[in-house]
Amino acid sequence: MLNPEPPRDCPLCPRLVGYRRENQAQNPDWWNGPAPSFGDPNARLLVAGLAPGRTGANRTGRPFTGDHAGWLLYETLKKTGFARGTYEARPDDTIQLIDCMITNAVRCAPPQNKPLPIEEATCRPFLIDRLAALPRLKVIVTLGDVSRRSLLKSLGLPGTAIPAGHGVEGEAGGYRILNSYHCSRLNTNTGRLTPEMFEDIFRRARQMLDD
Repeated sequence: MLNPEPPRDCPLCPRLVGYRRENQAQNPDWWNGPAPSFGDPNARLLVAGLAPGRTGANRTGRPFTGDHAGWLLYETLKKTGFARGTYEARPDDTIQLIDCMITNAVRCAPPQNKPLPIEEATCRPFLIDRLAALPRLKVIVTLGDVSRRSLLKSLGLPGTAIPAGHGVEGEAGGYRILNSYHCSRLNTNTGRLTPEMFEDIFRRARQMLDD
């Protein structure tokens, strides 16, 4: 039986559990648990991020919701036909994904947004099952190098099987893989990733789906 989503009180990573409990004590009204995947269960496109942000998905319970990265991601998905509705940075807004699902390589918020390699490995079975639970999946966009490496390892390949780099493409496990820089505030504020560059990624993903 597939198990693509961890339980709300997942106990597998001691450091992340401890961080979760700190956040629960300080903010008991937050989600404070593994952020479940969000989107269309028949999606042909999967967007794989790094991990929930402390004040983003860890607070709201929905990937890329409540922090800076979400504004760019969801607006870009709307522009490229993968979403409709209005994104308002809260889980009860009207945004809906079309032919697209969003998940994370690590499902619980890590301190300083940096999961440890052992945490990536421990969470990987959920990503493996997430892939298997998408029967029409064809294209995967990875946001950042941790996501790229985790995805490749989930497919039984070395993390170097597809090179790093924005816009780099490859094939693995029967899927077409497209790398992007992460849509973090750091990358957008420094100009490493512009809205136009990010939009180009999802326009290319659309082309790949239609090939």
